[in-house]
Amino acid sequence: MKLFTQLVAVSSISLRGLPQRLRPSLVIVIGTAGVVAVLLSVLALSTGLAGALTSTGSPDRAIVLHAQAANEVGSNLPHDYIATIMDSPFIARDANHRPIASAEALSSVNLPQLDNGKLSALTMRGVNTEQLLALRPEMHIVEGRLFRPGLRELLAGRSAKDRYANLSVGSQVKFGDNVWTIVGIFDSGGGAHDSEVMGDIDTVLAAYQRTTYNSVIAKLAGKGALEKARAALLHDPTLSVSVNPESDYYERQSETFAKFLAIIARVICTIMAIGAVFAALNTMYSAVSTRAVEIATLRAIGFGAGGVVISVIFEALVLSVVGALAGAALAWFVFDGNTVSTIAGGGGLAQIVFHLHIGSALITLGITWACVVGLIGGLLPAIRAARIPVALALRAI
Repeated sequence: MKLFTQLVAVSSISLRGLPQRLRPSLVIVIGTAGVVAVLLSVLALSTGLAGALTSTGSPDRAIVLHAQAANEVGSNLPHDYIATIMDSPFIARDANHRPIASAEALSSVNLPQLDNGKLSALTMRGVNTEQLLALRPEMHIVEGRLFRPGLRELLAGRSAKDRYANLSVGSQVKFGDNVWTIVGIFDSGGGAHDSEVMGDIDTVLAAYQRTTYNSVIAKLAGKGALEKARAALLHDPTLSVSVNPESDYYERQSETFAKFLAIIARVICTIMAIGAVFAALNTMYSAVSTRAVEIATLRAIGFGAGGVVISVIFEALVLSVVGALAGAALAWFVFDGNTVSTIAGGGGLAQIVFHLHIGSALITLGITWACVVGLIGGLLPAIRAARIPVALALRAI
């Protein structure tokens, strides 16, 4: 009898017997579903944060920080640095020959969250009003208007508006001793800036009695401009700065926290997977014992040991994949599309608000984990099934 025919026949018999082994089979399904649901939910958090940060930066923009700073919050650029940086040849110019750049300052402010009313931090960013939209073309004002220089007016990111209270157009918010009016809502495509509020740089500095900046964001003048920037600025004895593509900067900021979450997901899920493997081993050993006479009968009429082994593994894999699909469906139903906020580890931002997405890549990863669980959980029972003495099993009839 051909091996393929044997495999189909034995696997079919095995699957038809599942209703008689429903309760033990559910142990594998539920255990695997739990592993996959936890794995996908934590990895969705990791990939969502990484996506929000990496989509913020652009390779055609440079970020200038103090040489000793790892991020914007830790950077401190004196006022006399700004003019030198703005005059550098790497910066693109507009029709009026003004640099398409923005010297920016960050401040952490607190607002109550919409869902629970608890105070939570978000970032206020002071920016160059004239060059804001030219510098960040991905940014669009979807409600209201742009703030005006010299006035305590703010734009709120769409994600921040959905997360915090009092950020609708026309609302007034008090940060310290200063009252600000929300005059517009902007959307930058889901990047980190959507979690911020923005105002005119000179107004922000005056409100907080500051004379220094955190960074300069500049549009590069073209190919090779970054190298020119580094040559011009890093060798200027009056400056102590670092110059990097904005996209590289945000990618680095996302790496540490995203990797940490991914490690946590894998550690938790490995522990849960070990439990699921033992559950699968117990269930499949029980199934093999229940089917001992059936397996011996098949062996007696000419079915080979290989077909029996693969049929048992196949049953464990089927149950694991069903569990994986159930876990993926649960994770998608509970988490997909949810808005969450978290501290961007090392990124220098107060809170990042982003959306979770359970996509095909994560689901495929979850099914892969489930198949590993099923394969390991079914292998030893399958070998035992193939070694059942035919005569001994038939005498039990």
